[in-house]
Amino acid sequence: MTSDTSIRCVVWFGEPTSVERTCLAQAGWHTRVADASAQGGGVGIRRGDTVVALADLRKADANALSEMAKLMADHPRLPWLALLSADTVVQAPEVERVLRASIDFFTAPIDLQRLIETLGTLAGNEPVPAAYSDVPGITGTSPAMMAVVASLRKYAPVDLPVLITGETGTGKEIAARALHKLSARRDHPFAAINCGALPANLVQSELFGHERGSFTGANARRIGHFEAAAGGTVFLDEVGDLPPDAQISLLRLLQEGTLERVGSTQSIKLDVRVLAATHVDLEKAVAQGRFREDLYYRLNVLRLRMPALRERADDVLQLAQIFLDAFRKQHDCHARTFSALARKALRDFAWPGNVRELLNRVQRAAVVAESAQISIADLDLQDVVVARTGPSSLGLTRTSAERDAVVACLRETRFNISECARRLKVSRVTIYRLCKKHQLVLEDMH
Repeated sequence: MTSDTSIRCVVWFGEPTSVERTCLAQAGWHTRVADASAQGGGVGIRRGDTVVALADLRKADANALSEMAKLMADHPRLPWLALLSADTVVQAPEVERVLRASIDFFTAPIDLQRLIETLGTLAGNEPVPAAYSDVPGITGTSPAMMAVVASLRKYAPVDLPVLITGETGTGKEIAARALHKLSARRDHPFAAINCGALPANLVQSELFGHERGSFTGANARRIGHFEAAAGGTVFLDEVGDLPPDAQISLLRLLQEGTLERVGSTQSIKLDVRVLAATHVDLEKAVAQGRFREDLYYRLNVLRLRMPALRERADDVLQLAQIFLDAFRKQHDCHARTFSALARKALRDFAWPGNVRELLNRVQRAAVVAESAQISIADLDLQDVVVARTGPSSLGLTRTSAERDAVVACLRETRFNISECARRLKVSRVTIYRLCKKHQLVLEDMH
């Protein structure tokens, strides 16, 4: 805690608004505006004072971002917070360097209450949750995921439909759940519905309910998914698979906030937020007449694109370790981490199945691994090492990459030449030749 003579100061690198200054002052924080490009950065700390630096990047250009990243690197012991706009979030790698150096970050419009709470935590020397801890289910620090997090925080409090796009396995339902949990509807139901899995003749009944006797087998009134989620959120996965009659009913719900159960003419007023996801091109489906254009525009009010895993290379190893740790908590297995060659393969693989494929491969590797380190063979990613075309014997385009691959595989196989050759899919003679080429003395490497 601070002493009676000490002050609590936010060194604001940027341009705080009068409202932001006033809010900080009311919370007992002095604001000092500084310039990242100035000599020493304008960071001065008096003994006993509580000083927190805030990197305001809302109006920063590329040069300002670079200067800020350097300043933060020069003052690693200073607690840093970052303030971003939607535009600055996607500017990498400078933004990534800034966010890695930050304890937490905020996106405009800034949540002043959360900022004051975070500053109070810092002043009390209490642990501050890691960035993204308030975005359930979202993992990763890559620029692509920074953009996703920024959009989630921006869209969550706005009670409008969100269309979530992305390839299969990118985590569209996880994003939908995060939107719900971050919204004011968090204490009400969340219903996730796979539209493609609903029987065509029961879609209307499943979604909107039916009255007793409305069709053969309707022996009692049924409440549909939308009505059951009143006050909460409905997530329609693969919304492009909805049949035409269900598209009309969904359009009515979005336009008028009402629905009619099958077999009824009575409109029911309903308060529910609709989130939808698709991995197909809805614009193309509209052009082909398979999806209503007016419904498309109603769903596409806010749009969130989930990036493919190949766009998140920096997140792959973190995700893989998280999946492995989670698997180990439920199953007895030898694996604890990944070998150097396995880590390289994980980063280099294109991941056509995205995060879902990564999860499946890690779990399978954890089962078959015989040692504490998961190998490329356990992951069935041997081909990744030799997939590239080029002049080297291993198909690698860079000599340094070739050497690294050989060294990693030798260590992984405990310098078993035959096993190393098998994993790299070359002959034993080639392994010896590569060792000679790269001046690798096996006796010295043990």
